[in-house]
Amino acid sequence: MIVTTTENIPGKEITEIVGIARGNTVRARNIGRDIFAGLKNIIGGEISEYTNLQASAREEAMSRMVEDAQALGADAVVNVRMATSMIMQGMSEILVYGTAVKLK
Repeated sequence: MIVTTTENIPGKEITEIVGIARGNTVRARNIGRDIFAGLKNIIGGEISEYTNLQASAREEAMSRMVEDAQALGADAVVNVRMATSMIMQGMSEILVYGTAVKLK
């Protein structure tokens, strides 16, 4: 499955748009990470626990988008975008979406 943020794929011809492929996940912080992050906040610097949490959430959402595109019969997903929203304190959603297409 080709996944790209561009609207076309060099050397490939899009023959059909099969729909919007999307994948999402909602992740929440946990008390252990919050305590360590609070300590890290005092001394400054990157809070790697949250960075890793967001990175794994993005990968999960991307994987779910690819599964959705495969279910639509797509060969590729173009114009891929990511969005993040906070659902409630300490809980956020990552949404990945794009146009599922068939290639020649």
